Parts: sequence; C-alpha cells; structure tokens
Amino acid sequence: MNEPRRRLTNHALHGREEWFKRVFRDQIAEAAGILEVVLSAIVLIALLMSVIPLLKLMPGLLTDADSMEVHTFLERALDIVIGIEFIKMLAKHSPGSVLEVLLYAIARHMIVGHEDAVQNLVSVGAIALIFIIRKYFFVPSFGHKLPGGQPAPDITEQTEKEE
Repeated sequence: MNEPRRRLTNHALHGREEWFKRVFRDQIAEAAGILEVVLSAIVLIALLMSVIPLLKLMPGLLTDADSMEVHTFLERALDIVIGIEFIKMLAKHSPGSVLEVLLYAIARHMIVGHEDAVQNLVSVGAIALIFIIRKYFFVPSFGHKLPGGQPAPDITEQTEKEE
C-alpha cells in the first residue's frame, strides 16, 4: 500500500510553466490580431461614412469655390487618404507602410495647415528624411516577411512592378 509519491522536480515544474506562458502568449497575440482587424473594420466604416460629406462639398466647389470651401474639401479628402493608408498599415505589418502613413500625414500638414516658413521647412526636412531612410537605411530583410514567413504584400507588389 505504500505507493511511491510522485514528486515534481524543479525542472518539470519549470517546463510546465514555460508551456503555459507560451500558450498564454499565443492566445494574447491572437486576440490582439483579432482586435486589429476589428479596429481596421471600424476605421473603414468611418472612412466610408466620411466620403458622403465630402461628396456634398463638391457642388459648392463648382459654383462658388471660395478658399474656405477648397480648404475644407482638401482637409477632409486628405484625412480619408491617411485613413486608408492607416488601414493598409494595419493589414501589411511592414515598415514601408508605416513610412507611407507618416509621409501622407506630413504632406497633409503642409498642404492644409497654414504654418509659418519654419514649420514648412521642418516638414520638408521630415519628408526628405523619410526618403533617405527608405533609400539608404531600410534594411531589406527588415519588414519584408510577415510573422508567418510569407513576403509582405507591399514588397511582392514592388518586385512585380520591377519585373
């Protein structure tokens, strides 16, 4: 009747703990991915809804296009473009798409914002810096692969265009 008691060694407990951590991390990553898709869908719906007021502004541009109407139209149109690029950034998961969002946001700031010369110079410098980073410091292996190992969509599009 004296059954030997099974003792868990420190090594066995550590292995089990690591397994639980790994499973928990995977579940958190999966939940974050689902939330990312839900956020993308919400942003897409909001962008689609924001196109309607943009279309309503168009007849006013033809009849009496004062500077305020043009400014409002450009502001809303560029906001929609930045939103579209944001959705693409969430979908692609590549540094190239992040740089594109930054580029559009800075360009919108320059076009729509009424800033002084120093602010415009800083914006031009930021755009130049983005192009320099893209050309010289963008490591090819960085961001070319998605977490699953497939090539990033913007990279495959770029190689198809070059061929």
